[in-house]
Amino acid sequence: MKLIFMGTSEFAVPSLARLVDDGYEVAGVFTQPDKPAGRGRHVHAPPVKEFAISRGIALHQLASIKDSEPAREVMSGVNPDAVVVAAYGKILPEWMLRIPRLGCINVHASLLPKYRGAAPINWAIANGDDATGVSIMRMDAGMDTGPVYAARATTIGRTETAPELSRRLAQMGAELLAETLPQIASGGIQATPQDDREATYAPMLKREDGLIDLRMPAREIANRVRGFQPWPGSYTTFRGHRLIIWRSSETSAESGQSAAASCASLTIIGLDKSGVTVSCAGGTMLHIEELQLEGRRRMAARDVVNGLRLTIGDRITDME
Repeated sequence: MKLIFMGTSEFAVPSLARLVDDGYEVAGVFTQPDKPAGRGRHVHAPPVKEFAISRGIALHQLASIKDSEPAREVMSGVNPDAVVVAAYGKILPEWMLRIPRLGCINVHASLLPKYRGAAPINWAIANGDDATGVSIMRMDAGMDTGPVYAARATTIGRTETAPELSRRLAQMGAELLAETLPQIASGGIQATPQDDREATYAPMLKREDGLIDLRMPAREIANRVRGFQPWPGSYTTFRGHRLIIWRSSETSAESGQSAAASCASLTIIGLDKSGVTVSCAGGTMLHIEELQLEGRRRMAARDVVNGLRLTIGDRITDME
């Protein structure tokens, strides 16, 4: 079977690697252009590009594929049996969906129709879900609205972060793709239409999504800390700079409950070697283990607080 693969992020690499290892003819790989990233804004190649180069697969990096003549030339020249897509980051145009005889097959990191969209892993954690999974679907013109061939569920760990869950789901998606693709080719499996009434959405993350809402209880903040990694992070402003929470959990203690209930959100109510405990909405408490002040490295929360000369009764936010 001749395939075109389309993917960009680390999530897509296991699926591409599995296709190659299983002996499929991957005649070309589409990935997004290199982009600047990090504090130094150095240009980085997408992980899929690095893998494709290492395996000698023809690589195509196009700024746009919607009305791209180069993309049309590649597709018509290869005439693939199927196009496999995983975390590509762009919507495929309708002309491309019509080319492969088996269609365009997407590895999506949720149990569709839940969390259609660009950031399903992040929002599943941020919303406090206990479980998620991967789906293999046939793409149509909508946003993750096509019929589903197969899905597999998994629980979300209590302390699992988005990068950690992404690595697990990437491997699950590759395994499920390997099981499903031969059945699609043989006609031994039929795709089931999604129930649009049960659809939820996972929009692309924005920087402002990471700003901590002081009206949230500790558990919701802790979920967002886990879900909004590595970007945009969960942060507040302190002395005019961003203060990012990297590791935290909801906590409770009889001695702190009354103090938490009477304090403004993000007030320090406890300090020990393991971290800093702050008050949150509804009398809840958040134990913070790791913090990062803008422009500095990630550090143990107790060290950050000590460096700022803060103590019990002080707040770690400028917000009201």
